[in-house]
Amino acid sequence: MRLKHSLLLLILTAPGAVAFSLPAPGQEAPAAASSEPPAEAEEVTRSYEVTFPETGDSELDDALRRASTLEQLRESVPVDSDGLIARALNEANSIRNALRSEGYYDGSGSVTLAGEAPDAVGLGLRLAAIPGPVPVVIEVQKGPQYRLAPVVVQAMPPGTPLEDAGEIRLETGSPARAQPIVDAQGRLTESLRNSGHPFPEVGRRVIVDHDTRQMEVTFRVAPGPVAHFATPSVSGEERVNSRLLANVVQPLEGRVYSQERIDRTRRDLMGLGVFSTVRARAAERLDETGALPVAFTVVERPRRAIGFGAAYETRYGPTFSTFWEHRNLFGNAERLRLEAEVNRLGTGGGTSNAGGKLGANLRQPWFLGVNQTLIYDIAVLREKLDAYDRDAFTAAITLERPITDNLTVAAGPLGEISRVTQDDITTNYQLLGVMGQVRWEDVNSILNPTSGLRVTFLASPIYNFTDNALFTRTRAQAATYLDLTGDGGSVLALRGVVGSIIGAEQNSVPPNQRFYAGGGGSVRGYSFQAIGPRTRNNQPRGGLSLVEGSIELRQRLNGPLGMAAFVDAGSVGDDQTPEFGNLKLGAGVGVRYLTAIGPLRADVAVPLNRESGDSAFGLYIGIGQAF
Repeated sequence: MRLKHSLLLLILTAPGAVAFSLPAPGQEAPAAASSEPPAEAEEVTRSYEVTFPETGDSELDDALRRASTLEQLRESVPVDSDGLIARALNEANSIRNALRSEGYYDGSGSVTLAGEAPDAVGLGLRLAAIPGPVPVVIEVQKGPQYRLAPVVVQAMPPGTPLEDAGEIRLETGSPARAQPIVDAQGRLTESLRNSGHPFPEVGRRVIVDHDTRQMEVTFRVAPGPVAHFATPSVSGEERVNSRLLANVVQPLEGRVYSQERIDRTRRDLMGLGVFSTVRARAAERLDETGALPVAFTVVERPRRAIGFGAAYETRYGPTFSTFWEHRNLFGNAERLRLEAEVNRLGTGGGTSNAGGKLGANLRQPWFLGVNQTLIYDIAVLREKLDAYDRDAFTAAITLERPITDNLTVAAGPLGEISRVTQDDITTNYQLLGVMGQVRWEDVNSILNPTSGLRVTFLASPIYNFTDNALFTRTRAQAATYLDLTGDGGSVLALRGVVGSIIGAEQNSVPPNQRFYAGGGGSVRGYSFQAIGPRTRNNQPRGGLSLVEGSIELRQRLNGPLGMAAFVDAGSVGDDQTPEFGNLKLGAGVGVRYLTAIGPLRADVAVPLNRESGDSAFGLYIGIGQAF
């Protein structure tokens, strides 16, 4: 016998609804209600505890718990005895739906309240008399699990090519669960849309055969026409140049329809930094030329913003920063940011060791009408560090261009005029160079990644006019994040850095261009720049090579609160070839508190290879993960 199942509609009476009826002809209407307010009846709630069976199928056990109204409303919506009985009577539908969702079409279930059936006469009074929580027991007879018959995909109309529909990935003989079938239908639809079909129709017919205990699934697929994008439109802008927006969306025109391309264009508009909202909507039909119109609606952000930042590190002291930003300076989404920073306040017993920075950054997006950004940077700074003192003026121009969604390249000239003192020797430097950078970023969150990979490689040939020396500074860094639990609760974060300065002796490389290790962004537990070779006055001298590594386990505890345990390592060498001879290790623990702007971080670390002059521990406070 073959039974064709249809959708079941369950109509529930909303809590607090009032049922009433009109009197039959010839029957007296009920007496009018008294104008006196009725005495309020004391509301008696009835607590209860639910016991679920162990069916031997863990996925069915989970489905029963998720579907159970008794369990879902147990704490959030209190009930009296009669309300508990009503829930128990309705639980049969929840049990049946859970069984069918896991392929058990011949199963059944029941509920008992204090050992009695929910429809037992006088049960409400007996439940009200129970002193403690009412024991609620759910019992299930799951029966055999049905299996999938060979899945059929029918083209509509017959003969229509379906190569763009992709694979359904439903194996014959696998359990007849509901979710994989729904997922397969969604994949067919998504695959067609991303292959140029904006209006696919994918239906399904499901027949359960109780004789063979099989489920027959047929997908009826009408791909619809392949469409190309018409000229996109943008509306809602107020101060942003419409020509700029036309340049951003123009690459869509004439391309084969793809939801991914629409999403990418939407991200490009958001990436301008001037909009708080960008909505995209494709038309419901093709235009007269057979193309698909798509419209973007934007809402502009406030043009100006101001922000503040703070961090603290032992031996380096507190750092305070602020910025002012204009997000649409000349109408083409140019972003001007003015920044100020003061650091090392209070170190050395006053402000004599304090440093600071004043800088300006101007970003010009979609430079020359294509997806690339021209960045101008200038800064005046003073550094008062254990390794050296430096007063400098720096400038750089960088052209940054995304190659793919994950890969970005950048390059441009840079220059510096500085006065640097190290080991009581002061030198004036004039530097001119070029920076080149390749960056790969594929993480699920910029502020708090729990999975993915980040890789950056930087190379900067720099000419030192003071010593007539050319050297090339190279640095490669990679970080990966492994989600151990699948929900971001436990994350193993790994970081590695390798650096080398090629082409010059150490004395020809200005102290600020050399490599150092130690501190909050390097090897925690050691003072800033403390790891590596020393001068005759026992100051950090820096080196021509660098190796760093970090292992950090990040564990979420409860809500936004989390902890971390970590080990850092670092080595700085005199030779341009990275070495491990003076590798230093630091270890510690930290607290994390997740906020909308990133995790607040407090770490305490100790040096495992402590030497004379090293701190006993380091405390690091800031915003954002360590890496």
